[in-house]
Amino acid sequence: MSIAPDHFALYGTHARETPPVRLTAGKLSVDLSNGNLRSITYDGVEVLRAISYLVRDRDWGTYNPDLTDLDILPRDGVFTVAYSACYAGPAGTELTVRVSISGDASGSLTFSADALSSTGFETNRCGFCILHPIVGLAGSPVTVAYVDGRSEETCLPDLIEPWQPFQNMRAITHTVLPGVVAECRMDGDTFEMEDQRNWSDASYKTYVRPLALPWPYTIEPSQTVAQAVTLTVRDHRPSASAPVKKSSAASVVITHGSKTGTFPKIGLIITPEEAKSTLRQAALLAQVAPQELLFHFDPLAGHNADCFIDFAAISRLHTGTITLEIALACQQPLTDETVEIAEWMQSARFRPNAVVISPDVDRQSTPPGSTWPECPPLEEVYAAARNAFPGIRLGGGMLSYFTELNRKRVPADNLDFISHCTNPIVHAADDLSVMQTLEALPFITRSVREIYGDKPYRIGPSTIPMRQNPYGSRTLDNPGDRRIAMASTDPRHNGFFAAAFAMAYASGTLDAGLECLTLSALTGPFGLVAGRNEPTPEGEARPLLRIVHALAGLAGRTWKQCISSDPTRLLCFEAQVSETSSLWLINITAEPVTVDLTEWAGSDHCRAGVLILAPFSTEQIARV
Repeated sequence: MSIAPDHFALYGTHARETPPVRLTAGKLSVDLSNGNLRSITYDGVEVLRAISYLVRDRDWGTYNPDLTDLDILPRDGVFTVAYSACYAGPAGTELTVRVSISGDASGSLTFSADALSSTGFETNRCGFCILHPIVGLAGSPVTVAYVDGRSEETCLPDLIEPWQPFQNMRAITHTVLPGVVAECRMDGDTFEMEDQRNWSDASYKTYVRPLALPWPYTIEPSQTVAQAVTLTVRDHRPSASAPVKKSSAASVVITHGSKTGTFPKIGLIITPEEAKSTLRQAALLAQVAPQELLFHFDPLAGHNADCFIDFAAISRLHTGTITLEIALACQQPLTDETVEIAEWMQSARFRPNAVVISPDVDRQSTPPGSTWPECPPLEEVYAAARNAFPGIRLGGGMLSYFTELNRKRVPADNLDFISHCTNPIVHAADDLSVMQTLEALPFITRSVREIYGDKPYRIGPSTIPMRQNPYGSRTLDNPGDRRIAMASTDPRHNGFFAAAFAMAYASGTLDAGLECLTLSALTGPFGLVAGRNEPTPEGEARPLLRIVHALAGLAGRTWKQCISSDPTRLLCFEAQVSETSSLWLINITAEPVTVDLTEWAGSDHCRAGVLILAPFSTEQIARV
């Protein structure tokens, strides 16, 4: 039996999330968390992932309100909640939102909010976001009601939709389970839906205020903004129908699947800012033995010829392949810019095996309704790169996230591979939301394969901290080591949480047939060990080190699918090395998980039976 580490070891911070308050009315159940509703279930089945009232700043950061006058009243068959949420904006501006929530045993849930500012308040979005889950719902039938009174029988997107699948919405209805349907109605404004799997969120998000309207905008002084969301669950089953609730304490059963493939190469990202720190960790680089080093170069960030001196020194320590990632400024003729970089490389004797190139401007997202920024045709960018870097592989795609790749699909015929990143804290940064993003990964990779076929495919760097914000002017500082969206550092990167997340990420992308997966740097805020000028002493190993080292050791080996009876708690895969196989188990929850290996073990000699896996832990079980 594994021993659970303490809270700091798990999360890299002593700060604890406030546990939600479970509210129940008949078969309806919700979790009240920081004033919003999560895990909305009926008869134990998830109906909605969340109903939240959110206020965003001009960089799409989410304000954290002060809640006052909180009143929670549960009683037989009914629950009610009331509170005030106070938001502090720049230059002394303020916004107060008065909230009322009620639910009853009939399956009705209402969440209403009245927002009022005495000063005026600037925001990119102020109002409700409703999240539908994706697992079990993707591609399924829904009925959408529109603000003009029309109604449409349609389906939720299966492959990830780059733009809003539904606009001008008033309500959406879906089947929860046979005989049970749920209608979600939104009043007070015009709503639309976006496919949040673009950002690796595990949800379809219906939100207020169409993106085609200008933002930021101002809520005028003394102008009340009233909105409401009403969920109505209709249960048409016979009253004797057996409940479908699952016990969270039940053992997770592991069985064999039918899929198999090859583990990808494992890469590390190296920036000019971390190059010298990486050189000081030469022994660690040799120990981890990644197959790929991905060097980042951005002239608009002040990177110049000197960077390649350090890059060349690092590359001489490495026995695998090397890729240079270029955010091309596109401010001079493309030939001039690319040839200059090539000359700097040659002068430093830095010789990559591949170049990934993308215009710097494409790192910023272009939301629906916005004007695309000026950018040279990608065909011309790739042609200039081919000319400047002859004889090496050329990659394209996006240096940001799948969202941008899905919305601006690159001409891939003359590319040798496609690449993009993901980030789990674009919209939310609580522990549950971060781990739930893992559900979106198979949808992302399947969508990429649908667009680009069998083109060699790479992902990364993909880390919990955000390295660049495509949706605002900057990533957010995090001096208090909090859980905040769009932050350049995240305390969980230091803990077992990040180790479990990384191994689960690798598990969730195995079916994509990736050429390379990059999950970290060697040093620094994205590193396997801390760099200089960090709260953690330089060189101190993070739990993530063991995971990346293990994955690098599996590169090129055969994996076999294993199936978890509850992938919301535990993920798994089997690795084949020569005549020996090993089962990797990944607990992605904060609670111990009991695992039943009897069916997986069969009659073979291995560690069979039942074991208990500690929170956010990974365990390897060998079988000969």
